Amino acid sequence: MKIIISEVIAQSDVLYVPSRKQEDGRLAKSYIRLRELGGQYENEYLCTLFGNLATCNFAEGDLVAAALRFQTHEVNGQYYQDIIANDIRKL
Repeated sequence: MKIIISEVIAQSDVLYVPSRKQEDGRLAKSYIRLRELGGQYENEYLCTLFGNLATCNFAEGDLVAAALRFQTHEVNGQYYQDIIANDIRKL
């Protein structure tokens, strides 16, 4: 896990995906784009938010501390990287 301090560039609308682990069978999901401090050429991350965190609204320009988890998965011989924000706190 990596903890970064970054600026919010954008956040998607919340969508609901099927989940067997949730009581109502749906899990909230959204995406947030974060850029490390230092200007437009710094590292950027497109992160997935799940559950209650996905329903939080972060505005463009908000400074946040984010705990990110990196993982990969394979589908039909192709590998993909996922970045999941386990926690985000406004500063």
